[in-house]
Amino acid sequence: MSHRYPIRMNRRLFLSSVAMLTITAPAVSRARTISGALPWEPMASDPPAQVIPGGWQFFTPQEAALVEAIVDRLVPHDDLSIGGKEAGCAVYIDRQLMGAFGTSSRLYTQGPFKPGLPTQGYQGEANPAQRYRAGLAAIDAFLKQRDGKAFVELKPEDQDAFLTAMEAGKVELPNGVQAAGFFALLLQNTMEGFFADPVYGGNKDMASWRMLGFPGARYDYRDHVGKHNQPYPLPPVSITGRPEWLGKGA
Repeated sequence: MSHRYPIRMNRRLFLSSVAMLTITAPAVSRARTISGALPWEPMASDPPAQVIPGGWQFFTPQEAALVEAIVDRLVPHDDLSIGGKEAGCAVYIDRQLMGAFGTSSRLYTQGPFKPGLPTQGYQGEANPAQRYRAGLAAIDAFLKQRDGKAFVELKPEDQDAFLTAMEAGKVELPNGVQAAGFFALLLQNTMEGFFADPVYGGNKDMASWRMLGFPGARYDYRDHVGKHNQPYPLPPVSITGRPEWLGKGA
């Protein structure tokens, strides 16, 4: 009795067979001997470019003044550290809005757009750059109509009261801007700017790391891991190193 086999192989079966063959095929290992040198090259990981302070790339001068005033109330200067403005939080936000974060280029941003759970975060159509443009304009418009003043002209206690009302959703900003949502975005980005590596434009002189006793990007601090409730004795290190290593002083 003869058997006939189909000449055409099922395409899905063929692809799965090739995939399995690829997975199970032994990999070719090539050993190399390293002597008298490190097995890596400095800067081979393509670190982020250092943000250079000065000038605004996203914010207009009016927007920048407003953001600097806001971050200085969210992180006020005290005996523990410098304030948000001096730390460069507004610079950090400005540069982030000019990059992938501002345009949401690395996120799925297609509809449908529906309100999500609080744990899901922002679910709207506008990207962060658009939200900042609309949100900052809405704050200015609201305060000028209510108080006849811009945010930067208010007394510190009045600025705090306004931000507190925003956080609680008790402010009805114009043009459909949700006050609580925009405040949450401002607060999140301010914290990022204050605590992130200085290479991104904020955390000037690693001020927040010094305040916390955080070692930063130091290569090895295993000797201190088990020393609980003891201050870390060494200064923090940025991704780019320390200023004195580069001949820039402390």
